[in-house]
Amino acid sequence: MKTLEFKLGSLWLIDQTKLPLDPALIECRDYLQVAEAIRSLRVRGAPAIGLAAAYGVVLVARSLAASGASRESLHASLDEAIAQLRATRPTAVNLFWALDRMHRLARQHQDLDGHWLADLLLAEAERMLLEDENANRSMGRYGAELIPDGAGVLTHCNSGALATGAFGTALGALTTAHRQGKRIHVWVDETRPLLQGARLTAWELRQAGVPFTLITDSMAGHFMAQGRIDAAMVGADRIVANGDAANKIGTYSAAVLANAHDIPFYFVAPTSTIDLSTPSGDNITIEERAPEEVTSFRGVRIAPDGVQAANPAFDVTPARLIGAIVTERGVVRAPFAEGLARIAAEQNLPLEPVQTALAGAENT
Repeated sequence: MKTLEFKLGSLWLIDQTKLPLDPALIECRDYLQVAEAIRSLRVRGAPAIGLAAAYGVVLVARSLAASGASRESLHASLDEAIAQLRATRPTAVNLFWALDRMHRLARQHQDLDGHWLADLLLAEAERMLLEDENANRSMGRYGAELIPDGAGVLTHCNSGALATGAFGTALGALTTAHRQGKRIHVWVDETRPLLQGARLTAWELRQAGVPFTLITDSMAGHFMAQGRIDAAMVGADRIVANGDAANKIGTYSAAVLANAHDIPFYFVAPTSTIDLSTPSGDNITIEERAPEEVTSFRGVRIAPDGVQAANPAFDVTPARLIGAIVTERGVVRAPFAEGLARIAAEQNLPLEPVQTALAGAENT
């Protein structure tokens, strides 16, 4: 089963809220269904939600072309749909990166017939999906180089194929190390409150045949102190100019523990997750989700009635706690501002926002 696939005029997604008990597919026929799937975490993981949103734009364009909408109406409706998709989740930068890429393409071809534009947008979304898989496999090779034979490696949340178009980021690197014959053992944080580690990462590692042990988030320090964890490797939802990285809530705590035990802490993410327009982690918008995700699980209440609960979906790990950032273009180490700017230059990103971000990063 693929995390997401466009076929028969619809976007098909694995419903990740049902895993691991019920590996079911859901069909999205319009962009509103895609937006709902992103908000409800039926599709999740920074690269995967960016790709899903891109296909959501395709669904809009195809529907409008079929209805015979005028070019003016088509582009106005595309703009409205893109705005609604952008509003689904605020932290993962891949969402905005993918939608901006689709919007630029549509604007560059405003004179095209609706059917031609829809085909062009579909080709671009498919290209992004292929680029994602290629990037992930490249990151897997770079990341595996950081994992010594015989290592115990902590991971948090889910950074496998389910979080991407294919293969995965941090989990892809761990799977690559295993396939290379390295005798690794993965320590899987359960990842409260929605248990992405227990439900998704454990499911993927079991399928891949990688040895692992599932632990509660609060057990990581215990196993570090015992010397059973030699490195930590996680994905990311946004990496900013000074190297600060946002990821699933609990990542920062794990990084602090790793630093206290002299354990290297690695982030693995594609360059589409790097946001050089934001100078530091202080400027990252952290998504607040419904308190019911904390007080209940799958509809079963686990806290007393009337209890107030906070539910930030992400936290920010400061660059000083990060050993390296692995991208498809190589491994970046401190000073991160310089290394990330070099990657930006290689991709011909606009210089002005990069320079502004670097100036801010140097002051943090």
